[in-house]
Amino acid sequence: MAIKVDDIPNPSPTQLAALPRQIGFVPSVGSELKTLNPEQIKQYNETGYLMPFKGLGVAEACELRAFFDGVLAAFIELERTSYSINTAHLRFARIYQLVQHPQIVDAVADLLGPNVVCWGSHFFCKMPHDGKRVPWHQDSTYWPLSPTKTVTVWLAIDDADPENANMKFIPRSHLHGLIDYAETDEVDTVLDLAVKNPTSYGDAEVDVTLLAGQFSMHSDLLLHGSEANESERRRCGLTIRYAAADVTTWYDWHNKGFVVRGNNVGGHWANPMRPDH
Repeated sequence: MAIKVDDIPNPSPTQLAALPRQIGFVPSVGSELKTLNPEQIKQYNETGYLMPFKGLGVAEACELRAFFDGVLAAFIELERTSYSINTAHLRFARIYQLVQHPQIVDAVADLLGPNVVCWGSHFFCKMPHDGKRVPWHQDSTYWPLSPTKTVTVWLAIDDADPENANMKFIPRSHLHGLIDYAETDEVDTVLDLAVKNPTSYGDAEVDVTLLAGQFSMHSDLLLHGSEANESERRRCGLTIRYAAADVTTWYDWHNKGFVVRGNNVGGHWANPMRPDH
């Protein structure tokens, strides 16, 4: 059965606060490793992220960029913004296929275990001089998922570096559980919630510098953000959200997820079919 993506609600902060979520970093066990090594598992558990990894070859990266260029043009024609292309794996067959890429899923499964679900994908595209920054935040703040066992892959579609406002991490901030945040109505931000004094929760910020086709991985509790892109170059990446299959959801978010490795433990996830186009 086809899922109507835009019918899946995004709960408010008040609704999220009322949920009996289990929030706290779940360390990776790292058994039966295929891609990572024990030292990388240790680094992920300690710092909350790993990078960079080769995800796509040159030809694959060019093809994906051309695909995104077409999608972006279509969304702009519909008067949507470059940040609005979300749940892409349920909109586009190309992305439904991409999130199953063995080179990516092998690395994710080394962190999450043998049973893995993809439940989210979102193009984050900063156009040249777009003036929008992403304030410091944790992904788990926004998600009706429990426990917090999601890994985000940030797959670079364009080269990302400090000049064009790459993402930044605060290492070790994932060890503080859910961090207090404040609402913001500043017009230059993409999100409406922000964490103040981020470095008080971890080490100095780290640039997530990636070439097109490379990817990083980070915990759903790691603080991250990015500045406005003041350069002449676009900066686009595809975020792909993977969870251990034993994670459960509220507000119909189970309809977003399908198994990309192993089994649908507990049968919670809806396993939507590939889109037609």
